[in-house]
Amino acid sequence: MTLSRIFAAAVLLLASTAGTAAPKADKAAAFAPIDPFAQVAEMKRGVNVLGYDPVWSDPQKGRFTPAMFKKIHDAGFSNVRVVLQVFDHLDAANKLDPKWLKTLDTMVDAALKEGLTVVLDDHDFLKCSESAEVCRTKMTAIWSQLAPHFKDAPNKLVFELLNEPNGAITPEVWIGLSRELLSVVRQTNPTRNVLIGGPFWNNLEGLPWLKLPEDDRHIIAVVHYYLPRPFTHQGAPWEPVNAQTGVSWGSRSEYQVMEEELYIAKTWGDANKRPIYLGEFGAYDKAPMESRAKWTAAVARFAEKYGFAWAYWQLDGDFILYDFKTNSWVEPLLNALVPPADKTKQ
Repeated sequence: MTLSRIFAAAVLLLASTAGTAAPKADKAAAFAPIDPFAQVAEMKRGVNVLGYDPVWSDPQKGRFTPAMFKKIHDAGFSNVRVVLQVFDHLDAANKLDPKWLKTLDTMVDAALKEGLTVVLDDHDFLKCSESAEVCRTKMTAIWSQLAPHFKDAPNKLVFELLNEPNGAITPEVWIGLSRELLSVVRQTNPTRNVLIGGPFWNNLEGLPWLKLPEDDRHIIAVVHYYLPRPFTHQGAPWEPVNAQTGVSWGSRSEYQVMEEELYIAKTWGDANKRPIYLGEFGAYDKAPMESRAKWTAAVARFAEKYGFAWAYWQLDGDFILYDFKTNSWVEPLLNALVPPADKTKQ
């Protein structure tokens, strides 16, 4: 064989092996530990989904189907926060209902297939607020089952230990309980990124109480933002103090206050060297739409300016972003969250 033919054969061999090596490398990267700051950069924009959908009790009655994840991705979102009412699906021995777990697997698989980062959020905050001991027992049982179940999932799946600790879950209780739950997760998921928010409903004032273990750097801090509440919760039946409707938002001073308030989270993140996930924000659908869109866009842009990933509250139901009756997006809010100019860059 001539030297030229040997060279040509070598080039062909390199080309063929290069074509097969890349997918293996990509697959390996998908399951490798990922820096939490890099994860937040990937998560970008998201939305809360599935919290109160009947699919959890009867998949045949669900409004939300796995195909919805493609619509969410195509609309410009990169993460979904799957809101889980897990206590409702435990038996008397605190074992997870296999049918519920199968539905969860279906949803997680469909979301990951679309390239979305998936946050599994235990949303049993109201029941936890009533009894710290009941909360500890059930939450330990939940993560003792969910963590090993998903231990071999790609790194785009992340865990959120508990939404909005409050009531009986005092700051002191939460410091201890969050570390206990984290240790349960770490038994099977030593490097998976875990989301942990502060007490007082994950609000900004809870950040000084958020004490994360220094030796665990696979943690993302969570905050929620619903200020000013007389605007964001106007007309909400669970907050009769905000019964007045027609409250607008959007003055120069209101923008400035919002920027300064969200900067509190950035300051805390910088000081503690933790990335931030703005896991909830939204204005109730009784608020004037023009103001809702302004407020929503402002929160999203300030969060992006400060390097936070975020998830809007919520896809359907109150604070509605997607109308399942008409199978259409609420366009003013969608455009506030994902500006049309940004969609053309995808």
